[in-house]
Amino acid sequence: RQTRVLSAVRAPKKFHARFDASGKQYRYVVWNHPAMNPLLRKTAWHVPRPLDVKAMRAAAKLFVGRHDFRSFTANRGDELEDAVRTLTRCDVKRSGKLFTFVIEGDGFLYKMCRGIVGTIVQVGFGRFPAGEIKTMLAHKDRRVAGMNAPAHGLVLWKVFYPKVRGQKSEVRKTSARARPLTFDL
Repeated sequence: RQTRVLSAVRAPKKFHARFDASGKQYRYVVWNHPAMNPLLRKTAWHVPRPLDVKAMRAAAKLFVGRHDFRSFTANRGDELEDAVRTLTRCDVKRSGKLFTFVIEGDGFLYKMCRGIVGTIVQVGFGRFPAGEIKTMLAHKDRRVAGMNAPAHGLVLWKVFYPKVRGQKSEVRKTSARARPLTFDL
């Protein structure tokens, strides 16, 4: 994979790439066809069963907002003190047999995106109705949500940072959706 930098500025000495980020965008790719595309076998989840796109999009909308995402994270043995995160975007895009899930928010828990995508795909299978997402979020229990999608379809797509003092305005203009300091990966 290749990395592309759209803009750059000098960071403060105490800058931390992970902890100073104000948000991130992840993308997850699904190939939905009976036969796997060999060119996508390492970068997309192959889902051979038909999917109900309308139901998946309805489910995705229910993730947007401020929620406790305990039901959609994998517990690494630690008790989570704070599992509340805000998602500003959860979209299901389709181009032929290729689906791209775009998930954007202020922070993410361990395997949270994979849990969200896996559950939305199961809504597409008809295993859960879209409205069940509200119940899953309310339970705050991983056992009530759907499966985790495999890791190989997930990509950290963008990282958002707050404006740095003294930053030139033309740097901000190059960022997506008028957000400052966007790095496209």
